[in-house]
Amino acid sequence: MSTKAQEVAFDQELVNRFKGGDQAAFDEMVSRYWDRIYGMVNQLLRNSQDAEEVTQDAFIRAHRGLANFRGDSAFSTWLYQIATNLARNRYWYWWRRKRDKSVSFDAPVSADNATTLADLIPAETETPDDITVTQEFIDRIAQGMEKLSAKHREILTLRNIKNLSYEEIADILSISVGTVKSRIARARESLRSKLGEDFKHKL
Repeated sequence: MSTKAQEVAFDQELVNRFKGGDQAAFDEMVSRYWDRIYGMVNQLLRNSQDAEEVTQDAFIRAHRGLANFRGDSAFSTWLYQIATNLARNRYWYWWRRKRDKSVSFDAPVSADNATTLADLIPAETETPDDITVTQEFIDRIAQGMEKLSAKHREILTLRNIKNLSYEEIADILSISVGTVKSRIARARESLRSKLGEDFKHKL
């Protein structure tokens, strides 16, 4: 049996023990996965305090939901999905609250996140390094993202905010790498169209 298969089997044993009333089994799950979940979330958020809060919340939600966990996927996959969703929500909370100053189009969106606005919506032409984006324009980008279909918003989040590879996105969404690439292209085009003439003028 492979190491991965052994891990999945051991996790399932812990889940069964927890469902049988053994609270210590959940403590063991926390011990097994805390560092891994924290590491992943911190990589996404680039902020240790936020990462710790999201990790704690992920385990709280897992504890609440475990009684209904059917085992359709591995426990680890389920836990990672919970943490990833919480991290994404934390990012969007930041995005809505912190748009309070002009930034360079090619500068990181924050000190804790290396994603740039140029990464998020690559222009069809080269963007001058010295172009600046006003708060109004950043607001427009956020509004545009919120107007996208769930599929398009999700894939731009996975690719440009979480910096996941095409292969990782394909695994998460259960689609082919080719579909990932074409969906990203369509999502970016949709975002550009929703930003309209203002976006073109800025570029």
